[in-house]
Amino acid sequence: MARRRLRLALRHAREEKGFTQGQVAAALEWSLSKVQRIESGDVTVSRTDLTALLDHLGVTDPDSIGELIEIARTSRRKGWWDDPHYRQHLTPATMRLLQFESEATAIRIFQPTLIPGLIQTPAYAQAVLHSWQDELSDEDRAVRFEVRMRRREYVFDREHPPRYLLVLDESVLLREVGGPRVMAEQLNHLLAHARDGYLTMRIVPFQRSAPIAMLNHFSVIDLGEDENAVLYREAQLTDEIDESPEDVQRYRARFERMWDVALSQEASVRRVEARVADILSSLDRDEPLRSDT
Repeated sequence: MARRRLRLALRHAREEKGFTQGQVAAALEWSLSKVQRIESGDVTVSRTDLTALLDHLGVTDPDSIGELIEIARTSRRKGWWDDPHYRQHLTPATMRLLQFESEATAIRIFQPTLIPGLIQTPAYAQAVLHSWQDELSDEDRAVRFEVRMRRREYVFDREHPPRYLLVLDESVLLREVGGPRVMAEQLNHLLAHARDGYLTMRIVPFQRSAPIAMLNHFSVIDLGEDENAVLYREAQLTDEIDESPEDVQRYRARFERMWDVALSQEASVRRVEARVADILSSLDRDEPLRSDT
């Protein structure tokens, strides 16, 4: 996050001066790729390099310089997700997602197939990961499960948690991941989050979901300023972070359209409650009759 704030500030300062990346590289006797990596956030920047770059870009205000130096220092710190125990089992996009979630001011999620990982119960998460046993090793699945359970505290348990807006296709309610008992527990967990104010939820009913259900899972993550937002997309075992403002805006608009056609929060809660009641009723019917002998 700090690296992202720094690179956006440096790019803005360069563009204000009207310099190209090539001109900056030539003036500082750096390679073009070094400037590109700094502005893309792929590398950290040393204090010496940052001071030289700010001087060339005409940033002279002591407070601004001090703030950017502090941001650069912070960017060199490592988060819990950087531990080798986690890092070797996670995709680069997933690691960046963990960073963005921990700083998010708002998270908008559309899920057409599953309850999102951030609010999965342990049993539901285990069932989802078990379905990938042919593609992921036992260690991969174990670490991903640990990360999935840990990440929620960095989103919901901090002083100022983000607004969490969730749109689910109705098929998510009917797909009994892990069996009826696991599914009932998961849906009750979802309801508890909605009632406690952790999330605002809307269900897109089948009557309105034909074109919507063809979309893959995506998240739009706001990080404060309008420009400072990212898009996370996931399909099967692949995922990516997209920082293109045009793509972020396009998916934000898609989310808002789905939000408008979905059931209200109150109606969505009732739909989930009815599904839980159906599952529990089926379990009651399947219980073997007991005699009084």
